[in-house]
Amino acid sequence: MASNPANPSQKTSSFLKTTTWGTLIASSVVLAVFGLNGSLSSKPGRHTGLSESRPTTQPLSISASNSPRKATTFEAALSQLAHLNPFSGSRTSGTDTPGVSTASGSVLSAALNNGSSQPANARSESSFGGSSMGAQDPQAVIAAKLAPDLKTADPGKALDVIVQFKNASSTTDLTADGATVKRDLSVIHGQLVNVKGSDLSNLAAHSEVLYISPNRAVHGAMDKVVTAVNDDLAYANGWDGTGVGVAVIDSGVTTNDDNNSDGNNAPSRVVFSQSFVSNDTTVDDAYGHGTTVSEILAGNGFDSTTASYPGFYRGIAPEAQIVSLRVLDGTGAGNDSEVISAIQLAISLQSTYNIRVINLSLSRGVYESYTLDPLCQAVESAWNAGIVVVAAAGNMGQYNGAGTNGYATIGAPGNDPYIITVGATNTHGSGQQTSQTMTSYSSKGPTTFDHIVKPDLVAPGNQVVTHMAGSNSTLISEYPALAVYPCSSSAGCGPQSGNAQYMRMSGTSMATPVVSGVAALLVQQNPTITPDQVKARLMKTAWKGFSPITTATDLSSGAVYTINQDIFTIGSGSVDAAAALASTDLAPATPGAAKSPTAVFDSVSNTVSIVGDPNTVWGNSAVWGNSIVWGNSVVWGNSVVWGNSVVWGNSVVWGNSVVWGNSVVWGNSVVWGN
Repeated sequence: MASNPANPSQKTSSFLKTTTWGTLIASSVVLAVFGLNGSLSSKPGRHTGLSESRPTTQPLSISASNSPRKATTFEAALSQLAHLNPFSGSRTSGTDTPGVSTASGSVLSAALNNGSSQPANARSESSFGGSSMGAQDPQAVIAAKLAPDLKTADPGKALDVIVQFKNASSTTDLTADGATVKRDLSVIHGQLVNVKGSDLSNLAAHSEVLYISPNRAVHGAMDKVVTAVNDDLAYANGWDGTGVGVAVIDSGVTTNDDNNSDGNNAPSRVVFSQSFVSNDTTVDDAYGHGTTVSEILAGNGFDSTTASYPGFYRGIAPEAQIVSLRVLDGTGAGNDSEVISAIQLAISLQSTYNIRVINLSLSRGVYESYTLDPLCQAVESAWNAGIVVVAAAGNMGQYNGAGTNGYATIGAPGNDPYIITVGATNTHGSGQQTSQTMTSYSSKGPTTFDHIVKPDLVAPGNQVVTHMAGSNSTLISEYPALAVYPCSSSAGCGPQSGNAQYMRMSGTSMATPVVSGVAALLVQQNPTITPDQVKARLMKTAWKGFSPITTATDLSSGAVYTINQDIFTIGSGSVDAAAALASTDLAPATPGAAKSPTAVFDSVSNTVSIVGDPNTVWGNSAVWGNSIVWGNSVVWGNSVVWGNSVVWGNSVVWGNSVVWGNSVVWGNSVVWGN
């Protein structure tokens, strides 16, 4: 996918934007989509996959040294169709996505090549073993009765499937073929049965069986964050964080279904937990912050498929492993030594759990240069050890106590030039990348004392739906309105329809794990990639289509903020998972090659220029040139960047004044959002 934004006027489905197939395949899926969705109306409180139009992009072309198994054309089609159709999905309760034999798959491919838009027309005798089948190969008849997403069923694993019969009187006893009937589905002349993958062909061989399909999960559209950063495209191509360890240094992670490998049927992907909180060895998330962060990063959305939630709340890297290092107490506060101790342990456990990313959704004020700040030195140690460190920019973008209009409010350790610092965007309830604008609370650069250009990237972080730690955690107890409840057709959405397992959170804390998740995908794709190569790739391929100015309304106060979407607000742009994975550009592997540049203020001309360390990649080539990474509004050297922003000429920004007044490390969540 190209790094530049696509034409917003060209809109299509997320399935069609990933395909490079011919008219036949495209027509098949269009027919399937409208056959399943075309007559459905959206119910109150629910979203359908077709309600979110998205800009057309170039097809993904991902090359990697550690590629996952490539999906066939039809597997990819069904995977994308599952995301579009609110009445289908890729997971069944406690089972993997089922499938059939390779031989059957080849028959299905042949059917496509012969112009068949669907495997069969339901209830059509001529298509399924009727008199017109003649001398057709029996294996072809069997293959045509099996749904395409039954292609890769584990022969030894039992799964639930729906068997449809030609009519009510033709119901066949399938127990001799190893099937156990779980439910009668007379309205469709069918049964829900449990059967081993190896017996699917035997069921399909019965002359009265019309069609067999998985018992697909019923859910709404996937969460807006996933589509806004094109992670749905990355996921469809097999990138899910498998094998990559991410250390979440936060308030702890409470285990739940969403951080298991597959619902309740596999061990938790929280592979290690330890508390560094003084006089508190418990590892559960009493505050309720670390769990929400880890689920945005690596939740699989399982619980949102087992009840009728308004959306499917999957994280960015849903198979990554989590190392939970608790440093924030039940009020969300901690201190430098606890964070540093956690970073130190993460480094020592690096090889044990393949820890390649550290997520720090926390910050504090800046009181000295990053070269002296102990938090900054700790994150640099992790960076130099080969771990990508991703930190929140902070939530002080509204702060004007020092007269900076939120500029120069990046917190530590996000002020360190080595690591990746993340600000927060608002998707405005849309899954479209192009709908993003900056939030008013997202902290802005340059950094205090060192004047480093920050943030490096931004990502969706406003009203993100994520799994809660539990009903007794501090955040949900203090802000019960943040709870997201399941829905029912009779009672609507709310506690009357079931207990809340999810909540809406806002802040740069929520944007940070989005970037951490994408970093994990890059590591999965290329296990030898270094932190600087990850940072440079993410920055270059970020979406840069922000308008110069936007406004945001604080929902708690009603205040309206005008935001200059400049380099100190959006950094290099919004992270784009698909574009990063499609790129093959690699910066030098050496630590510091992607250090963030410095902003230099000329008090005589009242202008600012951007200066990069000569040992960094920025501005040194056509591949990593400044306009490619930061957009066309940034000019390096002695040229003016801008001349009319409030930041220029402000002595607080460019001097050594301290903006903040406390030294406590906080889990920096903004619960209201705007």
